[in-house]
Amino acid sequence: MSLNRLQKIISDTGLLSRRKADLLIKQGRVTLNGRQAILGDKADPISDHILVDGKDLPKKLNHRVFLINKPYGVISSCQDNHGRKTILSLIPSNLRHGMHPVGRLDFDSRGAILLTNNGELTLRLTHPKYSHTKTYLVWVRGRPNQVVLDNWRRGILLDDKITMPAKIDVLDRINQKTLLKVILKEGRNRQIRRIATLIGHPVQDLQRISISNISLNGLAEGKWRELKTKEWISIIK
Repeated sequence: MSLNRLQKIISDTGLLSRRKADLLIKQGRVTLNGRQAILGDKADPISDHILVDGKDLPKKLNHRVFLINKPYGVISSCQDNHGRKTILSLIPSNLRHGMHPVGRLDFDSRGAILLTNNGELTLRLTHPKYSHTKTYLVWVRGRPNQVVLDNWRRGILLDDKITMPAKIDVLDRINQKTLLKVILKEGRNRQIRRIATLIGHPVQDLQRISISNISLNGLAEGKWRELKTKEWISIIK
């Protein structure tokens, strides 16, 4: 008998992420062998009877991961009430079932974003405790000096909390704009844009070029490719 945490079993089906599975368990919406499940429960996905909202779990999915080079004007959600183009629309319709974006990338930003049905991968790449890096190329207005950049590197007060240290390199300066390479280990809402505005050098263009060890590597804007297991498996080990 192979026992795993209940939230991992649920996320492995591709139904939802580990974090959302935790929430369902806390809300009392998961039962294990006829009783209400609690956080910390372990189960065997084959021999134990697990229900979510009164329904049997779907069979475990073959995990798939797609890398997309998101263009401007596409939202990183599965659906949109305002009729805007979603990240799911960039892959063929027959591949969309059970897929969800890993984290987010702003409507007015572009670059690397992942789609997957692997809840464990989503957790590892979005939860701050795992500290996976994300790398961005950012054009900002003006010419930020060393003092300003050092402050950003050490951490900026944002939402009453100091940001984690960031690695920032100046790659180019053209007239009154500067190209920065920014590497973060966290991803607060519109973090780079908000900090750039706070320090007086608003973002003019933002492109994410890599997520952990996964890079665009020449993938054209608006295009996608399926990753081989060996490209992402180390993230969840």
